[in-house]
Amino acid sequence: MATTKNLYKDNLLLECSWEVCNQLGGIYTVIRSKLPATLEKWGGNYCLIGPLVNDAINVEFEDISEMDSPIGKAVSHMRDMGYEIRYGTWLVSGRPKVVLLNPDNVFNKLDSIKLRYFKNFGVPAGKDDSLYDVSLQWCDTVYSFMKILSEKEKKKGIIFHGHEWMTCGTILDIKKNAINVKTVFTTHATRLGRVLATNIKDFYTQMSSIDNEAMARRFGIPGIHKLEKEGAKAADIFTTVSQITAEECEHLLGTRPHHVTPNGLNLDRFSAQHKVHIRHDKYREVINDFVMGHFFHSQPFNLSKTLYFFTSGRYEHENKGFDITIKALSVLNEWLKKEKIDVTIVMFFITKAEVYSINPDVLHSRALLEEIRKNCGEIEKEISEKLFIKAASSVGDHRLPPLNDFVDDYWRLRYRRAVQSWKTDRWPYIVTHNLVNDIDDPILKDLRASKLFNSPLDKVKIVYHPEFISPTNPLFALEYSQFVRGCHLGIFPSYYEPWGYTPLECIARGVPTITSDLSGFGSYIEDLNDNPDETGVFVLKRKGKRRDLVIEDLAKLMFQFSKSTQGYRSIQRNKLEDFSQAFDWHHLTEEYDETYKMAIS
Repeated sequence: MATTKNLYKDNLLLECSWEVCNQLGGIYTVIRSKLPATLEKWGGNYCLIGPLVNDAINVEFEDISEMDSPIGKAVSHMRDMGYEIRYGTWLVSGRPKVVLLNPDNVFNKLDSIKLRYFKNFGVPAGKDDSLYDVSLQWCDTVYSFMKILSEKEKKKGIIFHGHEWMTCGTILDIKKNAINVKTVFTTHATRLGRVLATNIKDFYTQMSSIDNEAMARRFGIPGIHKLEKEGAKAADIFTTVSQITAEECEHLLGTRPHHVTPNGLNLDRFSAQHKVHIRHDKYREVINDFVMGHFFHSQPFNLSKTLYFFTSGRYEHENKGFDITIKALSVLNEWLKKEKIDVTIVMFFITKAEVYSINPDVLHSRALLEEIRKNCGEIEKEISEKLFIKAASSVGDHRLPPLNDFVDDYWRLRYRRAVQSWKTDRWPYIVTHNLVNDIDDPILKDLRASKLFNSPLDKVKIVYHPEFISPTNPLFALEYSQFVRGCHLGIFPSYYEPWGYTPLECIARGVPTITSDLSGFGSYIEDLNDNPDETGVFVLKRKGKRRDLVIEDLAKLMFQFSKSTQGYRSIQRNKLEDFSQAFDWHHLTEEYDETYKMAIS
């Protein structure tokens, strides 16, 4: 087997994904976050391959004029053949080399491409979805590039590493034509698994008995499924991101992955240099402003005894565990009231649903609170100046004078009017936006069924924010990462989650988190996490467990956290900063290197 030193020196690594320079989902995060650690090892022997489909590509891409290397010569050769292909650097951390190929180069060959895959590998020749045809065209152009590169590169070995089913066509062609390229295929979640987890109850218990090709036909993805299935078989080395996804691959693709390559983070981006408490306090104050504007017009409560919980991610109601989270919050609400726990929980649901706009009443309430703040600021300046003059000119009597005497009637009236116009008996809204489908929205339906209405008696308050948080958002004016740092607990009890970056990002930011043993991340850390009470990483047991018991267990975890002291939560934040080091790409890229050695041998 190749030594590590020879691996980087004697081979070219071409890593290929539809999400190179083309952000669509989680694979973009995987590729981009591990670039610095990968480039430290591979240097100039590393290059990415992506699709030339991003209209805004010039913002993050710079062309390379040097064409003397084997990659440059292969690019020039393809341009001579009439292909639209760009070779340059991706303007992100590490500045990796990138080759981008336009799928439309071979639009006229689509029927023959499909016929070839059908004859050689039994892949159905239909059209599964909008991405299927264009990915087949792209794979054909990528294979042409790899074939030419293998002819140009005479000194080094070549490793082609494809991510997800969109790269399987290239892997199949490399295998069929036996060109001098080693292949590694990584699936982050099978295409069929994603569909079945959404549509079939008790997916995990039924997985071993599923007729995978029949189910693929039923849900309209027979071509994608067969392509992925054959790609897993054809690759020299087949990997996935977690043991739970490895089981999924074995049952649905008929191939057990050779190796598990868990996902990590570039922790340099998250490093707070032991300032996690300072940053938490800073961004919690911003969230406090929103909470006051949203709740205090009718329901003021003690912010020093308030905890901010949140969940976020794609709007997959059951896969992401939104359903059981709401049920558990209802249980938590009753327990907090019954036990008379002096704490308020504000729970944020952050996801992306169809909306018309932000609710005008929510914006209006926030604007009125800002008006009160401005009035208070003016009154403060007026009092300060008059108090200073009074103190400087006092004779004998050094007591603090009545401050009300220093406020003009004009500001008294403005203050009273501003507060009066803001205060109301209306309960705070549970959703911040006007939804396109308010009646059938799954989160709203479950909140209503669970009677979580932001009643004055509720200890658990709800903020459903159906858009992702960004600095341009007028309600928060925060980056998502800053919002996370300002919260106390992230809740991600996923039912189907091949990996799960959201809890990992919480850990990297020093925020305690709940994950589940049905997520790749949750199953991975069970062996690493000896004392969850100290580290603040809690793994909810969902595998093979009744739903009502899972809900009760989740409520218990939240209830226990609600009763913890501020000092104990501070200890957890410190522990999390250390614990997150286990997920630095500088360590986890070693798992990828292991697969490359296996492929070469």
